[in-house]
Amino acid sequence: MEKNIVVIEGDGIGPEVTRQSVKVLNAVAQAGGHEFHFSYHLMGACAIDKTGDPLPDATIAAALNSDAILFGAIGHPKYDSDPTAKVRPEQGLLKLRKSLQLFANIRPVTTYPALQHLSPLKAKMLEDVDFVIFRELTGGIYFGKKEVNPEGTQASDDCIYTRDEIERIAHVAFKHAQQRRKKLTLVDKANVLETSRLWRKVVQDIARQYSDVKVDFLFVDNAAMQIILNPKQFDVILTENMFGDILSDEASVISGSLGLLPSASIGKSSALFEPIHGSYPQAAGKDIANPLGSILSAAMLLDHFGLHAEAGRIREAALWTLQNGFVTKDIDPINFYFTSTIGELISDYVSGKTPGDIHKENIALRKSTII
Repeated sequence: MEKNIVVIEGDGIGPEVTRQSVKVLNAVAQAGGHEFHFSYHLMGACAIDKTGDPLPDATIAAALNSDAILFGAIGHPKYDSDPTAKVRPEQGLLKLRKSLQLFANIRPVTTYPALQHLSPLKAKMLEDVDFVIFRELTGGIYFGKKEVNPEGTQASDDCIYTRDEIERIAHVAFKHAQQRRKKLTLVDKANVLETSRLWRKVVQDIARQYSDVKVDFLFVDNAAMQIILNPKQFDVILTENMFGDILSDEASVISGSLGLLPSASIGKSSALFEPIHGSYPQAAGKDIANPLGSILSAAMLLDHFGLHAEAGRIREAALWTLQNGFVTKDIDPINFYFTSTIGELISDYVSGKTPGDIHKENIALRKSTII
């Protein structure tokens, strides 16, 4: 298989974690006789600094002509701390989603027995937690008309959805539910919002085409509570843009580290893969960030290419590192391994080079010094 992959490293820890994913994908290609051609392009604060534009036209053009996009992270404190900034890194990501019509964001949420002690939930609540959030990505309040009055005392953000926008992601979510445990939960605020009432009506209509999928409905405030009270009840969650943004970030802490979770954003012809964490500028350049979210996003990229066995091998490798204590500083602040070391371990694993008997003394252990 031969594929062209656009790499957007982005800001903060984005370049460091993305390089580990490229390393792993190269190992997969070599082991399986595939050819992955990587081209690197700008987006975010780094793009503003170099071009004045958070998403240069060249990046859009390359992304449109690629088979997939691998993305790192976006954001910088000098923009985050300045609410008056006219040009912001996040504008680049929103524009890319809209330009590529990446209408469905897919975020799997899983738990790992080796990390249950890091989760804010009790261990008994973490057993069998395995659900996927489908977030609509190109409509809603984030893309609605925004206005501020001349005095700066009143502001508005329009939230608009069409039936077509809801239908296209609903079909994707229902089809995914058919491949899992055949349960779909629509999260909305239909007791208050007209857009949510439209969502509920459209999903009820579409549900008739998927009679094997059980459908239920939760208001977003209740859903936020249920994700904490009983996360194992969920299979596929479907929701609109802003609710999905908030709920998926909430759900991410269940696993024990924000650095573990991957995501995919898909459209009619394009697909982008990224970890759900932010740019974490405090850790940039220190080789301490957790690359597993990015590496598992690369596994989702391989699934997109139909390389399911290779994707499974990466997930197996990630689980192997966690089970054997090869973890980054966010998981173990005392005995931790570098970002690049984790990338090398997973690359070796997918290449078949890692032995069954582990000799940790042969692997660079990075210990904090306690004074």
